[in-house]
Order: sequence, then structure tokens, then C-alpha cells
Amino acid sequence: MSGAGSPTAVARRAARGDAVRAGARAGFVARGVLYLFVGVLAVRIGVTGAHEQADRGGALTEVAATPFGAVLLWALGVGLAGMALWRLTEAVFGAAGPDGDSAGKRALSGVRFVFYAFVSFLVLSFAAGARGSGAGSSDRQSQDVTGRLLGLPGGQWWVGAAAVGILVAGLWIAGRAALRKFRKHLKRARMSRSQRLFMDVTGVAGGVSRGLVLAAVGFFALKAAVQFDPAEAKGMDDAIRSFAQAPAGRWLLIAVAAGLLLFGAYSFGLARWRKV
Repeated sequence: MSGAGSPTAVARRAARGDAVRAGARAGFVARGVLYLFVGVLAVRIGVTGAHEQADRGGALTEVAATPFGAVLLWALGVGLAGMALWRLTEAVFGAAGPDGDSAGKRALSGVRFVFYAFVSFLVLSFAAGARGSGAGSSDRQSQDVTGRLLGLPGGQWWVGAAAVGILVAGLWIAGRAALRKFRKHLKRARMSRSQRLFMDVTGVAGGVSRGLVLAAVGFFALKAAVQFDPAEAKGMDDAIRSFAQAPAGRWLLIAVAAGLLLFGAYSFGLARWRKV
């Protein structure tokens, strides 16, 4: 059956329906909350040198300590599940936009589906009481995974290939943000001038910072592969801290941290103005 009443047609209409759109927007809000908490933690580290965990685990621990933290954790997990569902529908039926049906776009949506489904599972597990699942140190997790991969036949090459992929992805994200490629996904005709400016500032600064952090994770993973030493691998927390070792020192760290805060704000903007 290929008509309007076929299972495929029904599934396609559901994928374009209000429920999936609402899930996507809830997912952007959830992502924004997590990045705001990560950004705050990173700013604290840059300003005071605090020994806090500026990654997803640290953010979840901070969320849990807030009033109604348990409820908020469940809401974040469900919101991220909504984001995963939206990305899955894009992978299966194509994304919005003239080139949304291309194989490359579908593959990218599939990767994003796997990522958000995994993060949603971790957050929901954390909310259910499995505190080690979502709040583990990203640095320790990166070193554990790198160590296991290095122990496999050809593991050094596998780690190196993955590291290059992460490094390139980070630079790609930063570059697209700097070029404001995100504009084509926004309902700019319905936005005021100040709203467009808000999304430009937060989208550029936030996207560049997010991309640089991811690129740093890839760089250290590549270093671990070259030196055959899993201790060289770093998660988000240590990757953020590594910016303090640059010539600009802690000011660069603070700038990157502020960018992550802005990426959280940008995600809130996407929840309202993103085409889904």
C-alpha cells in the first residue's frame, strides 16, 4: 500500500505532527538547561579555580541539588527523548528544508538520534536513582573507553580514526556557527530585529565555543592514540580546563565558558524559532 491510508503515509504524517514538533522543542529546552549548568560550572572554574566537574555529570548533580531537582531531572530526560524521536523521524523521513531528504542529512540525523537517545537514557537513569550512570566523570569515562579500544587488535588506528572524526566535527561545528549557517533553520520572517540579533550573538559565540570544546576532546583522543596512552584522553571537563594552558590562560577558559552559557541561551531560542 502506498496511498494516503498506508502505514508509511500514516507514519510520515505522525512524524510531521504536533507531538513530534513539541518533543523537538522540549529537547532544545532540555539541552539549553544542561549547557547553562555546564557553563556556570566552567565559569566558576575559570574565575575561582574551583575543583568542580564542568560536564554533563556535573550539570546533573547541580540540577539534582536545586528545589524540585528530581522533577526537573525527569523533565530533562523526557525532553531529550523528544529530541531523539525528532531526529529519528528526520533520519527515516527526511528533515525540513529543500535538502532535508538527502542521504547525508539523513545519516547525520541518525547519528544525532543515537547521541540524544543515549544521553536521554543516562539522564533518566540518573533521575531513577542510578547516580553513577549520568554523573560519572566524562574524563574517566573517556579514558576507560580509550583504554578498552587500545587493547583491541588495531585499536590504535580505531582510536585515531575516531579522534580525527571528533576533531573535524568540532571544527565543522565551530566553522558553521561562525558563518551563521544556522540562520537557514530559523523562522527569521517571524522574528523581530532584536530576536534575530539575539540568535546571531548566541548562535555564533555558543556554537564556536561548543565546537572548540569538542575539537579539544578530539585532539586529546588523537594524542592518546599516537602515544598509545589512554591517560592522555580527556572528557568535556578536562577539555574545558585545558584552555587555561593556552597563552591567554584562564581568560580563554572564561571566554569558552561564557560561550557555553550562550549556547544554552541559543538552545532556548531554537525551541521557539527553529523550523521543525
